[in-house]
Amino acid sequence: MALEIETFSNLTGGNAFFKAIGHPLAAAKAPGLIERLRRRGPVAVYDPLGLAQGFAALHPLARLELAGVFVQNVEQVGVVRLGQSAQPVTELPASAAKSLLVMAFDAGRLIDHIRHLLPPGIALESLDEMKLPPDMLGSARRYLDPLNFATNFVFFRDADGLHTRLASANYWSGYGASDVAIWFCLFDEHGKQLAEWREELPPGPASIVVDSGEVLRRFSLPPFTGQLFMHVIGAVVHDVVKYALDTYGQSGADLSATHDANSWPAELYAGLPAPREGERVTLWVQNSHPTPIPAKAVGLNLMGSREIAWLEREIAPFGTLALDVASLLPAARWPQQLEVQAGKYFVRPRYEVRARDGKRRIAHANVERSDLKCDPRIAELGNLMGKGFLLPAPLLPPREFRTVVLPTPMATCQDELPVALLVYDSSGQECARHLFGRLMRNDSVALDLAELVDDGTTLAGGYGHVELVYDFSQGGAADGWLHGIFRYEDKASGHAAETSFGAHIFNTVLTYRSEPQSYAGAAPGLSTRLFLRLGEAPLDTLCHLIYPASAPWHARSATELILCDGAGTEVARKRMEIPCGGSRLWRYGETFAAEARARAGERAYIVVRDATCRLFGYHGLVAGNRSFSLDHMFGF
Repeated sequence: MALEIETFSNLTGGNAFFKAIGHPLAAAKAPGLIERLRRRGPVAVYDPLGLAQGFAALHPLARLELAGVFVQNVEQVGVVRLGQSAQPVTELPASAAKSLLVMAFDAGRLIDHIRHLLPPGIALESLDEMKLPPDMLGSARRYLDPLNFATNFVFFRDADGLHTRLASANYWSGYGASDVAIWFCLFDEHGKQLAEWREELPPGPASIVVDSGEVLRRFSLPPFTGQLFMHVIGAVVHDVVKYALDTYGQSGADLSATHDANSWPAELYAGLPAPREGERVTLWVQNSHPTPIPAKAVGLNLMGSREIAWLEREIAPFGTLALDVASLLPAARWPQQLEVQAGKYFVRPRYEVRARDGKRRIAHANVERSDLKCDPRIAELGNLMGKGFLLPAPLLPPREFRTVVLPTPMATCQDELPVALLVYDSSGQECARHLFGRLMRNDSVALDLAELVDDGTTLAGGYGHVELVYDFSQGGAADGWLHGIFRYEDKASGHAAETSFGAHIFNTVLTYRSEPQSYAGAAPGLSTRLFLRLGEAPLDTLCHLIYPASAPWHARSATELILCDGAGTEVARKRMEIPCGGSRLWRYGETFAAEARARAGERAYIVVRDATCRLFGYHGLVAGNRSFSLDHMFGF
């Protein structure tokens, strides 16, 4: 069964309560609180906000002798909480409890309301005993302000010649934040804390770089594979902590990229590919909570199948497990795709594919939503919003790269996917299309783009991009949550990369269901601010910027590439125009002069800015041996 915690709502956003009680510093205080209550004898629980079940999910109360659960809302009287029928708080004076646990933060006002009901001599406790230190809170007014819990997890490894490097920027400074800091806590595979430290960020949009090798040396650590918890202190506007994450080896043969983990654990994930013959697919299951993941709480099944193979072992609090997909589903083969039964125990997980020749790549599964229903209005959007929802991805030069597209169901209501693939060259000219038809939930149809574009000689510029769109020519229904996996392979080196994402409506002034999406404010989002991390020499950085448009928009973009040094100071600027519906594939080393790159330094980054349109971008690193990485960029 899934944990009884609320993590995220598409109506109200992220839930701060589970973060507040699951934060490593707060969780360390819970055993002491529970032990004090146990020693005193029977405990009454006052639960005016309906938080008791969520608390008990992460901090079991089985050792306590409960003397009753009391509520404020009469509609909750009789509801079973913590295994007891809830009583009105006016019955508290008759309780034989020795302690009262008020299940709330900022509990003073709630306690004052019932002080006249407290039995003589009863000891008072509340969740305020688990609060973080004041210097870790950006908002002192309300403890459960989501901005007080701008946190995320990072897959972090420095072992077997493999390293990880996190890169981001203090984008909160652009919204007026000052005195921003980050608290880090590193866990190994057993959930043991290896190190913790705090970094004060300089004023302005300084870069944020954390390299696993530097951490290993700084704290004299043994090799590790685990996760890094990060808590941004002083965040404003955005409680979402975004970053790019590179995996690399000393030889350059191991080069891969992924991004932030999405800090709200979900019940289901999808888009996990089955291995090809000779491949090994590892799902990195990383416990996001201070409570163990029990045996048979995590499972895998083929998409569209109800037969679930369960993991028969426990995972420690904040622990990490390398789960070989074949150990649960030995017969699964690409292009089959898998669902992950996650039970809200971990954030969006990474998976790692190791080929027969030892080459590796890392990507992530996506949140599979259970709150969606098919929306017949989407089929009517074409009259007003052209293509409506679309999912853009690079078509790398076909002479050098093989590109494969696999549509992936990403909502429990998606029994079918009526989809098509459109192919555009760099100028925005449509040059091919493929009708997948009405794919059933258990269909897994991978399309090799060589079937449509051969070697790419007919493509203007020699490259372009593709768009997954809905196609209702054969009927069908849709919900707007269209996803796909995009896999790329260098024909010469055999090195591969893959990425996945979901559809949005792009570049139309008309809005529908919060689309076109805006990072700060209400729809429509019609401008661009993307973060491009830059690789350290001898690696070069590639970037593929796509100008997708659901309906005709400005003929050309007015894109600026702003090169910043580690302090966030502008070093150089380049202007680029992209045709509407087209794309630009470029490299850092070819676009900015050597003198500017030298002044920018090793912690440099680029902001892709456009005030006229919304661009969608992909970035990667390239090594001299033709190994490369590729993933989509993040905006802010």
